Amino acid sequence: MSPRRTKAAMIATFTALAIPAHGQDTPLNVLATVGMVGDVVQNVAGTCANVTTLIGPGTDPHYFSATPRDVDALAQAELIFYVDRTLEERLADILDNFRNRTPTLGLAGATFDTETLLEDPDEPGTLDPHLWMDVSRWARIAPVIANEIAALRPDCAEDMADNVSRYSAQLDALHGWVGDAIASIPEGQRLLVTAHDAFYYFADAYGVEASEAIEGISTASEASIGDIREVAAFVIDRAVPAVFVETTINPRTIEALVAEVQAQGHDVEIGGELFSDALGDEGTAEGTYIGMIRANTLTVTQALGGTVPDWPEALHDWAQDWDIAH
Repeated sequence: MSPRRTKAAMIATFTALAIPAHGQDTPLNVLATVGMVGDVVQNVAGTCANVTTLIGPGTDPHYFSATPRDVDALAQAELIFYVDRTLEERLADILDNFRNRTPTLGLAGATFDTETLLEDPDEPGTLDPHLWMDVSRWARIAPVIANEIAALRPDCAEDMADNVSRYSAQLDALHGWVGDAIASIPEGQRLLVTAHDAFYYFADAYGVEASEAIEGISTASEASIGDIREVAAFVIDRAVPAVFVETTINPRTIEALVAEVQAQGHDVEIGGELFSDALGDEGTAEGTYIGMIRANTLTVTQALGGTVPDWPEALHDWAQDWDIAH
Protein backbone atom coordinates (compact mmCIF):
# COMPACT_ATOMS: atom_id res chain seq x y z
CA MET A 1 0.00 0.00 0.00
CA SER A 2 1.39 3.42 -0.93
CA PRO A 3 2.11 6.03 1.82
CA ARG A 4 -0.64 8.25 0.41
CA ARG A 5 -3.19 5.41 0.47
CA THR A 6 -2.10 4.41 3.99
CA LYS A 7 -2.63 7.96 5.25
CA ALA A 8 -6.02 8.18 3.59
CA ALA A 9 -7.03 4.87 5.13
CA MET A 10 -6.05 6.04 8.60
CA ILE A 11 -7.96 9.30 8.22
CA ALA A 12 -11.03 7.28 7.25
CA THR A 13 -10.60 4.84 10.13
CA PHE A 14 -11.62 7.28 12.85
CA THR A 15 -15.17 7.50 11.51
CA ALA A 16 -15.72 3.84 12.34
CA LEU A 17 -14.35 4.00 15.90
CA ALA A 18 -16.77 4.52 18.77
CA ILE A 19 -16.16 7.13 21.42
CA PRO A 20 -16.13 5.47 24.85
CA ALA A 21 -18.86 6.66 27.19
CA HIS A 22 -17.71 8.36 30.39
CA GLY A 23 -19.59 10.01 33.22
CA GLN A 24 -18.98 13.49 34.55
CA ASP A 25 -17.35 12.02 37.67
CA THR A 26 -14.65 10.11 35.76
CA PRO A 27 -11.35 11.64 34.60
CA LEU A 28 -11.46 13.08 31.12
CA ASN A 29 -9.38 11.29 28.49
CA VAL A 30 -7.13 14.02 27.11
CA LEU A 31 -4.57 13.52 24.35
CA ALA A 32 -1.71 15.95 23.80
CA THR A 33 0.42 15.64 20.70
CA VAL A 34 3.73 16.64 22.33
CA GLY A 35 5.16 16.45 25.82
CA MET A 36 5.47 20.22 26.22
CA VAL A 37 1.66 20.37 25.98
CA GLY A 38 0.97 17.14 27.85
CA ASP A 39 2.93 18.17 30.94
CA VAL A 40 1.07 21.48 31.19
CA VAL A 41 -2.24 19.64 30.78
CA GLN A 42 -1.33 17.27 33.62
CA ASN A 43 -0.31 20.11 35.92
CA VAL A 44 -3.54 21.99 35.19
CA ALA A 45 -5.97 19.05 35.22
CA GLY A 46 -4.60 17.09 38.15
CA THR A 47 -6.91 14.14 38.86
CA CYS A 48 -9.57 15.47 36.51
CA ALA A 49 -7.88 14.03 33.42
CA ASN A 50 -6.01 11.00 32.18
CA VAL A 51 -3.38 12.51 29.90
CA THR A 52 -1.80 10.67 26.98
CA THR A 53 1.08 12.13 24.96
CA LEU A 54 1.21 10.93 21.37
CA ILE A 55 4.75 11.92 20.32
CA GLY A 56 7.36 10.72 22.77
CA PRO A 57 10.91 11.71 23.78
CA GLY A 58 13.48 11.97 21.02
CA THR A 59 10.85 12.08 18.28
CA ASP A 60 10.68 15.01 15.87
CA PRO A 61 7.05 16.24 15.66
CA HIS A 62 7.73 17.86 12.28
CA TYR A 63 8.40 14.38 10.88
CA PHE A 64 5.93 12.36 12.94
CA SER A 65 3.40 10.31 10.97
CA ALA A 66 0.51 8.53 12.72
CA THR A 67 0.32 4.75 12.81
CA PRO A 68 -2.98 2.85 13.16
CA ARG A 69 -2.26 2.61 16.90
CA ASP A 70 -1.87 6.40 17.07
CA VAL A 71 -5.18 6.87 15.26
CA ASP A 72 -6.79 4.56 17.81
CA ALA A 73 -5.33 6.66 20.65
CA LEU A 74 -6.80 9.78 19.05
CA ALA A 75 -10.15 8.02 18.75
CA GLN A 76 -10.19 7.20 22.47
CA ALA A 77 -9.63 10.83 23.44
CA GLU A 78 -12.44 13.10 24.57
CA LEU A 79 -10.30 16.21 24.12
CA ILE A 80 -7.22 16.75 21.91
CA PHE A 81 -4.59 19.47 22.25
CA TYR A 82 -1.85 20.25 19.74
CA VAL A 83 0.42 23.24 19.08
CA ASP A 84 0.01 24.25 15.44
CA ARG A 85 0.04 22.55 12.05
CA THR A 86 3.45 24.16 11.42
CA LEU A 87 4.77 21.85 14.16
CA GLU A 88 2.71 18.67 13.77
CA GLU A 89 3.06 18.93 10.01
CA ARG A 90 2.35 15.35 8.96
CA LEU A 91 -0.36 14.91 11.57
CA ALA A 92 -2.29 18.04 10.59
CA ASP A 93 -4.79 16.46 8.19
CA ILE A 94 -5.70 13.73 10.67
CA LEU A 95 -6.20 16.31 13.43
CA ASP A 96 -8.44 18.32 11.11
CA ASN A 97 -10.60 15.26 10.54
CA PHE A 98 -10.87 14.44 14.23
CA ARG A 99 -12.03 18.00 14.84
CA ASN A 100 -15.38 16.98 13.31
CA ARG A 101 -16.09 14.55 16.16
CA THR A 102 -13.81 15.41 19.11
CA PRO A 103 -12.98 18.82 20.61
CA THR A 104 -9.55 19.48 19.08
CA LEU A 105 -7.64 22.65 19.88
CA GLY A 106 -4.52 24.16 18.34
CA LEU A 107 -3.11 26.06 21.30
CA ALA A 108 -1.08 28.60 19.32
CA GLY A 109 -4.15 29.87 17.49
CA ALA A 110 -6.46 29.60 20.50
CA THR A 111 -4.14 31.47 22.86
CA PHE A 112 -2.35 34.13 20.83
CA ASP A 113 -3.07 36.77 18.22
CA THR A 114 -0.93 35.81 15.26
CA GLU A 115 0.64 39.27 15.05
CA THR A 116 2.15 38.76 18.53
CA LEU A 117 4.00 35.61 17.43
CA LEU A 118 7.26 35.16 15.56
CA GLU A 119 7.32 34.15 11.91
CA ASP A 120 9.54 31.79 9.98
CA PRO A 121 12.21 34.14 8.55
CA ASP A 122 12.46 31.94 5.46
CA GLU A 123 8.67 31.90 4.91
CA PRO A 124 7.06 35.22 5.91
CA GLY A 125 3.51 34.71 7.13
CA THR A 126 4.27 31.22 8.45
CA LEU A 127 4.17 30.81 12.22
CA ASP A 128 7.22 29.77 14.20
CA PRO A 129 5.54 27.18 16.48
CA HIS A 130 8.31 26.81 19.10
CA LEU A 131 6.46 28.94 21.65
CA TRP A 132 7.47 26.86 24.68
CA MET A 133 11.00 28.26 24.48
CA ASP A 134 9.64 31.48 26.03
CA VAL A 135 8.30 30.44 29.43
CA SER A 136 6.22 33.59 29.87
CA ARG A 137 4.41 32.92 26.58
CA TRP A 138 3.94 29.21 27.22
CA ALA A 139 2.41 29.91 30.62
CA ARG A 140 -0.53 31.52 28.83
CA ILE A 141 -1.77 28.18 27.53
CA ALA A 142 -2.55 26.97 31.09
CA PRO A 143 -5.85 28.86 31.58
CA VAL A 144 -6.91 28.02 28.00
CA ILE A 145 -6.41 24.33 28.76
CA ALA A 146 -8.31 24.66 32.04
CA ASN A 147 -11.27 26.30 30.30
CA GLU A 148 -11.46 23.56 27.68
CA ILE A 149 -11.42 20.80 30.28
CA ALA A 150 -13.93 22.64 32.49
CA ALA A 151 -16.36 22.76 29.58
CA LEU A 152 -16.47 18.96 29.71
CA ARG A 153 -15.91 18.51 33.46
CA PRO A 154 -17.53 21.56 35.12
CA ASP A 155 -17.04 20.19 38.63
CA CYS A 156 -13.28 20.44 38.12
CA ALA A 157 -13.24 24.16 37.35
CA GLU A 158 -12.47 25.37 40.87
CA ASP A 159 -9.65 22.90 41.48
CA MET A 160 -8.14 23.66 38.10
CA ALA A 161 -8.22 27.39 38.78
CA ASP A 162 -6.10 26.70 41.86
CA ASN A 163 -3.78 24.51 39.81
CA VAL A 164 -3.38 27.21 37.16
CA SER A 165 -2.52 29.78 39.83
CA ARG A 166 0.08 27.49 41.44
CA TYR A 167 1.65 26.39 38.17
CA SER A 168 1.70 29.92 36.75
CA ALA A 169 3.65 31.10 39.81
CA GLN A 170 6.19 28.33 39.19
CA LEU A 171 6.55 29.29 35.54
CA ASP A 172 6.91 32.96 36.42
CA ALA A 173 9.80 32.07 38.73
CA LEU A 174 11.33 29.86 36.04
CA HIS A 175 11.10 32.67 33.47
CA GLY A 176 12.99 35.04 35.77
CA TRP A 177 15.65 32.44 36.54
CA VAL A 178 16.30 31.74 32.84
CA GLY A 179 16.65 35.47 32.17
CA ASP A 180 19.16 35.88 35.01
CA ALA A 181 21.17 32.88 33.79
CA ILE A 182 21.46 34.10 30.20
CA ALA A 183 22.27 37.64 31.37
CA SER A 184 25.31 36.22 33.19
CA ILE A 185 26.89 35.15 29.88
CA PRO A 186 29.46 37.77 28.81
CA GLU A 187 28.33 40.14 26.10
CA GLY A 188 29.44 38.95 22.69
CA GLN A 189 29.11 35.32 23.75
CA ARG A 190 25.31 35.16 23.98
CA LEU A 191 25.25 33.40 20.63
CA LEU A 192 23.13 30.28 20.20
CA VAL A 193 24.05 27.97 17.32
CA THR A 194 21.92 24.83 16.94
CA ALA A 195 20.87 22.20 14.45
CA HIS A 196 17.51 23.77 13.57
CA ASP A 197 15.68 27.04 14.20
CA ALA A 198 13.80 26.10 17.36
CA PHE A 199 15.21 28.83 19.60
CA TYR A 200 14.03 32.17 18.23
CA TYR A 201 11.52 32.57 21.07
CA PHE A 202 14.25 31.72 23.59
CA ALA A 203 16.52 34.33 22.02
CA ASP A 204 13.76 36.93 21.90
CA ALA A 205 12.71 36.40 25.52
CA TYR A 206 16.08 36.13 27.22
CA GLY A 207 18.46 38.48 25.46
CA VAL A 208 20.38 36.04 23.27
CA GLU A 209 22.21 38.27 20.81
CA ALA A 210 21.82 35.94 17.83
CA SER A 211 20.32 32.52 17.18
CA GLU A 212 21.68 30.68 14.15
CA ALA A 213 20.86 27.20 12.89
CA ILE A 214 21.81 24.90 10.05
CA GLU A 215 18.24 23.81 9.29
CA GLY A 216 15.15 26.01 9.23
CA ILE A 217 12.13 26.07 11.54
CA SER A 218 10.81 22.94 9.87
CA THR A 219 13.08 19.91 9.66
CA ALA A 220 11.29 18.61 6.55
CA SER A 221 14.30 19.32 4.33
CA GLU A 222 17.87 18.29 5.01
CA ALA A 223 20.70 20.76 5.43
CA SER A 224 23.00 21.37 2.49
CA ILE A 225 26.75 21.87 2.41
CA GLY A 226 26.02 25.52 1.69
CA ASP A 227 23.93 25.78 4.87
CA ILE A 228 26.75 24.31 6.93
CA ARG A 229 29.33 26.65 5.41
CA GLU A 230 27.12 29.68 5.99
CA VAL A 231 26.73 28.90 9.70
CA ALA A 232 30.44 28.03 9.94
CA ALA A 233 31.24 31.52 8.66
CA PHE A 234 29.05 32.98 11.43
CA VAL A 235 30.77 30.84 14.07
CA ILE A 236 34.21 31.95 12.88
CA ASP A 237 33.29 35.61 12.44
CA ARG A 238 31.71 35.90 15.89
CA ALA A 239 34.16 33.55 17.66
CA VAL A 240 31.31 31.42 18.97
CA PRO A 241 32.71 29.27 21.81
CA ALA A 242 30.22 26.38 21.59
CA VAL A 243 27.46 24.96 19.41
CA PHE A 244 24.70 22.56 20.41
CA VAL A 245 23.12 19.33 19.23
CA GLU A 246 19.42 18.56 19.80
CA THR A 247 17.70 15.45 21.10
CA THR A 248 15.34 15.20 18.13
CA ILE A 249 17.88 15.98 15.38
CA ASN A 250 20.66 13.71 14.09
CA PRO A 251 23.94 15.13 15.49
CA ARG A 252 25.75 14.71 12.18
CA THR A 253 24.84 18.24 11.00
CA ILE A 254 26.45 19.86 14.04
CA GLU A 255 29.40 17.47 13.80
CA ALA A 256 29.81 18.54 10.16
CA LEU A 257 29.67 22.19 11.24
CA VAL A 258 32.42 21.66 13.82
CA ALA A 259 34.54 19.87 11.22
CA GLU A 260 34.07 22.75 8.75
CA VAL A 261 35.08 25.33 11.36
CA GLN A 262 38.15 23.31 12.30
CA ALA A 263 39.07 22.82 8.64
CA GLN A 264 39.31 26.60 8.37
CA GLY A 265 41.77 26.74 11.28
CA HIS A 266 39.36 27.75 14.04
CA ASP A 267 38.13 26.02 17.15
CA VAL A 268 34.62 25.42 18.47
CA GLU A 269 33.28 22.74 20.77
CA ILE A 270 29.96 20.97 21.09
CA GLY A 271 28.54 22.52 24.23
CA GLY A 272 26.01 19.81 24.93
CA GLU A 273 22.60 18.52 23.95
CA LEU A 274 19.44 20.65 24.05
CA PHE A 275 15.80 19.62 24.19
CA SER A 276 14.10 21.40 21.32
CA ASP A 277 10.94 19.69 20.04
CA ALA A 278 10.49 17.01 22.71
CA LEU A 279 10.89 16.55 26.45
CA GLY A 280 13.36 14.15 28.03
CA ASP A 281 12.61 10.59 29.06
CA GLU A 282 9.51 9.91 31.11
CA GLY A 283 10.28 9.59 34.81
CA THR A 284 13.14 12.10 34.69
CA ALA A 285 13.16 15.78 35.60
CA GLU A 286 13.85 16.56 31.95
CA GLY A 287 10.65 14.72 31.10
CA THR A 288 8.76 17.71 32.51
CA TYR A 289 8.42 21.13 30.93
CA ILE A 290 10.13 22.88 33.84
CA GLY A 291 12.93 20.32 33.76
CA MET A 292 13.36 20.69 30.01
CA ILE A 293 13.83 24.45 30.26
CA ARG A 294 16.08 24.08 33.29
CA ALA A 295 18.32 21.57 31.50
CA ASN A 296 18.59 23.74 28.37
CA THR A 297 19.43 26.82 30.43
CA LEU A 298 22.11 25.02 32.42
CA THR A 299 23.70 23.65 29.24
CA VAL A 300 23.68 26.97 27.36
CA THR A 301 24.81 29.09 30.31
CA GLN A 302 27.71 26.86 31.28
CA ALA A 303 28.91 26.28 27.70
CA LEU A 304 28.89 29.98 26.82
CA GLY A 305 30.72 31.16 29.93
CA GLY A 306 27.90 32.26 32.22
CA THR A 307 27.15 31.57 35.88
CA VAL A 308 24.06 29.62 36.89
CA PRO A 309 22.00 31.59 39.46
CA ASP A 310 20.42 30.10 42.55
CA TRP A 311 17.28 28.07 41.91
CA PRO A 312 14.13 30.08 42.74
CA GLU A 313 12.43 29.55 46.09
CA ALA A 314 9.10 29.12 44.29
CA LEU A 315 10.52 26.00 42.58
CA HIS A 316 12.11 24.33 45.61
CA ASP A 317 9.19 21.92 45.96
CA TRP A 318 9.55 20.95 42.30
CA ALA A 319 13.28 20.35 42.83
CA GLN A 320 12.58 18.22 45.90
CA ASP A 321 10.08 16.13 43.94
CA TRP A 322 12.85 15.29 41.47
CA ASP A 323 15.60 14.99 44.08
CA ILE A 324 17.54 17.86 42.53
CA ALA A 325 19.97 19.78 44.74
CA HIS A 326 19.49 23.52 44.61
